Amino acid sequence: MIRKLLFATAAVSLVPVQAPAAPAHAATGATLPMSNPFAKPSTLPLQAPDFSRIKDSDYLPALLAGMAQQKAEVRAIAASKAAPTFDNTIVALERSGQLLERANLAFSAVNGANTNDTLQAVDTQTSPLFAAHSDYINLNPQLFARVKNLHDRQASLNLNPEQAKLLDVYYKGMVHAGAELPPAKQAQLKAMNTRLSTLQTSFTQKLLNAAKAGAVHITDRAELAGLSEEQVAAAAEAAKDRKLTGWVLPLQNTTRQPAMASLADHATRQKLLDASLTRAEHGDANDTRPLIQEIAQMRARKAALFGYANWADYALFDQMAKNRAAAVGFLERLAPATAAKQKQEAADIRALAASKGVTSVTPADWDYYAEQIRKQRYALDNDQLKPYFEIHKVLTDGVFFAANQLYGLTFKQRTDLPTWNPDMLTYEVTDADGKQLGLMYFDFWKRDNKNGGAWMSNLVNQSALRGTKPVIYNVENFTKPAPGQPALISFDDVTTMFHEFGHALHGLFAAQTYPTLSGTSVARDFVEFPSQFNENWALDPKVLPRYAVHYKTGQSIPQDLINKIKQARTFNQGYDNGEVLEAARLDLDWHSLPATAPRQDVDKFEAQALAKSGYDVADVPPRYRSNYFLHIWSNGYSAGYYAYPWTRMLGQDAFAWFEANGGLTRANGQRFRDMVLSRGNTLDYNAMYRAFAGRDPDINPYLTYYGLTGAGGEK
Repeated sequence: MIRKLLFATAAVSLVPVQAPAAPAHAATGATLPMSNPFAKPSTLPLQAPDFSRIKDSDYLPALLAGMAQQKAEVRAIAASKAAPTFDNTIVALERSGQLLERANLAFSAVNGANTNDTLQAVDTQTSPLFAAHSDYINLNPQLFARVKNLHDRQASLNLNPEQAKLLDVYYKGMVHAGAELPPAKQAQLKAMNTRLSTLQTSFTQKLLNAAKAGAVHITDRAELAGLSEEQVAAAAEAAKDRKLTGWVLPLQNTTRQPAMASLADHATRQKLLDASLTRAEHGDANDTRPLIQEIAQMRARKAALFGYANWADYALFDQMAKNRAAAVGFLERLAPATAAKQKQEAADIRALAASKGVTSVTPADWDYYAEQIRKQRYALDNDQLKPYFEIHKVLTDGVFFAANQLYGLTFKQRTDLPTWNPDMLTYEVTDADGKQLGLMYFDFWKRDNKNGGAWMSNLVNQSALRGTKPVIYNVENFTKPAPGQPALISFDDVTTMFHEFGHALHGLFAAQTYPTLSGTSVARDFVEFPSQFNENWALDPKVLPRYAVHYKTGQSIPQDLINKIKQARTFNQGYDNGEVLEAARLDLDWHSLPATAPRQDVDKFEAQALAKSGYDVADVPPRYRSNYFLHIWSNGYSAGYYAYPWTRMLGQDAFAWFEANGGLTRANGQRFRDMVLSRGNTLDYNAMYRAFAGRDPDINPYLTYYGLTGAGGEK
């Protein structure tokens, strides 16, 4: 299941693809006392932030001082009397902003995973300042003149390939951010960027509050019939945390809620689904629809400033897809087969319900009946699987073991590194040659003050120029067990762990000189490729029996259960795959609006977009409705959610290459590391993939993975 979120690793992009903006007077002269923990690099291993010293009150002054410092650095570069060279312009920019990066990487981590009112206030205050900061750099005419001078005479500069790529990224990024617009349009752009940054931050905060308020409070134990004792205990603990009696079912970020597969009472299932679908559209202070209306319209108008027909064409300029037509065309290739499979599955759901005397079936019932069909067809019960997936065993003997077998990595737990939450785990990562590669943090458990979804990002970025190695974290939102209960997770959660660690490997193997090109600083429709690919090792015959061990008996998962998991792999994929494709199309429809379009009625626009999408949306709601689609309204995936199925194509095709060449071997892992995972943004993505696989990506492994070849799909 694709339900992951990657946060940007850069503290402030000098050449952002979608740079917001704000007042030019922001952050003008702040100085930072040496008592502030961000005033100089941390003395902890690899400059990891010292969260034992950092107070909430430290972030704002550090961020303001960091902006002021980088602005001074940029002014000096732009005003230099010396003729522009790669070193005195591009390298100088790469060395700038280190205070700001230190502070913002730590702030972004904590504000995303462990926020509070103070941190949200800092976010509200600084988001337009960051926007203004990006504009200050990207729209600086003296600086752009120097960058353009270098770009125009690039052939004579004798640059190595990474340097040439970096110069190209700077030049194209600044042009895309408005450096060549006339002054009047630049003024409009700055005002738009200011407003967009504020709206996007507000969306994140409103949605977090709405999700918390939308949790379903149960006071009658009978309404929880069907849940396991562990699930009931977790719901009781969630209620206790909120100082409520009874039980609470918190909302996860997606439309589907895990409990709906087990809850026996239709009314409870419906209550939970309704709470999920409408979490941020109650007409109260947390209603996100007014924000969506304005964001969508303003993005369309911003794109028009650059001569683009819509935001999607503007945003996709540096992606693998390049434009809206290619992204939509990819989704349209998948729609007929997916819709056919959805209808087949829906018919099976209704037939089973009818056999039990149920004549009316809603999307709230899908997972409940689908789980019964799974049991009937494959004798496979997801609750039967959970005892084999104890989270620490999955991490060490699954995720880490696969990385060892492929890449020679070893992991040593550290207990001396401060974290932002006491439940977190930290590890030192050692390379095959015995050298320290980086540090890795894990934050597994759902909290009300944590954004939904799962993601990876950096606390320290890798750069040979700066002499820094990667410090990386994974965040998930798994249900924390009640005290004394085992930490058991579903196989979907297992897949999420492998997915996010695929992102982590992409960051850990970064081997770039320049931070702008390092690690996961790549296109959205490429960045999900390593993570989608890494999911495949969860079912590898060398990996699965090592970590899938019954927490009570110590017995490895029986082969008959493994066979059932594999046999059921394409089961329910009309739903699982379809909900993602529907969301991707909804995203592109929102971002296909022209600048002349009025503000849209959010509910009406969404209903019309889904109705014409070609999918069975009556039975299968999209993975995210507009009102809680955090990816596209706040987290940088606007017009880019198609990246998940797109990179699933890359991931499955790359895995097919592995299977054809010996599977899980050190030689294959080293090839993938050398040709993909360590390359960052130093090569054209299509050329990078062709060099690895020896050909362009093939969509057929994707279709086979989802069982679409027999449902009207491509052959």
